[in-house]
Amino acid sequence: MFTGLVEEVGRLRARENFHGGARLVISAKRVLEDVEIGDSIAVNGVCLTVTGVAAGSFSAGVAPETLRKSNLGALAPGDSLNLERALSLGGRLGGHLVSGHVDATGTLVRRYTEGNAIMMLFEIPAGLSRYLVPKGSIAIDGVSLTIAELNGGRVTVSLIPHSASRTTLGGKKTGDQVNVEVDLIGKYVEKMLEPYPGRDEENKKRLTANFLREHGFI
Repeated sequence: MFTGLVEEVGRLRARENFHGGARLVISAKRVLEDVEIGDSIAVNGVCLTVTGVAAGSFSAGVAPETLRKSNLGALAPGDSLNLERALSLGGRLGGHLVSGHVDATGTLVRRYTEGNAIMMLFEIPAGLSRYLVPKGSIAIDGVSLTIAELNGGRVTVSLIPHSASRTTLGGKKTGDQVNVEVDLIGKYVEKMLEPYPGRDEENKKRLTANFLREHGFI
């Protein structure tokens, strides 16, 4: 699990494609401080397993499915990457629970400033919108962000100067593709309600509220 708080921006040093997958070599500093082979590192929000460590870099294998579902498939040497080590038990959870299992990719369709914030409007697959709520959480390229506005398959987030300068999001341009992971809790709630087909909307709302209450979410 991750928090969505990016520790550093690394860079893709090399990429080797084979059998539909790929091996990435990524330059980094901070995430290498205590890294061991087998550890997990989120790369643009994608959980990857460290398969090798060298001076100033680590390598990781990427499966064909991951390349299809994320923007890692479009990476080229020299590209910047958001990096975060896995959350340790007892550590602070400053963002939200992020699994590193990307749901889909989205596209930046508009970017503008509001005061000292950068507002970013993303188009995401419409099927994911049911897991999102205004002022809820979403991970964009591995960055934990609060949803400022939600309109069907369009999500607006607000990027503070710190996040803009310490992640790759500050340099995103209209048309750029990003990795999207919705809040994990919404998926579990939906799964728990599956044994109740055909319920009317009021009953569904009641069942959802009971589930959240029983599990300490509200």
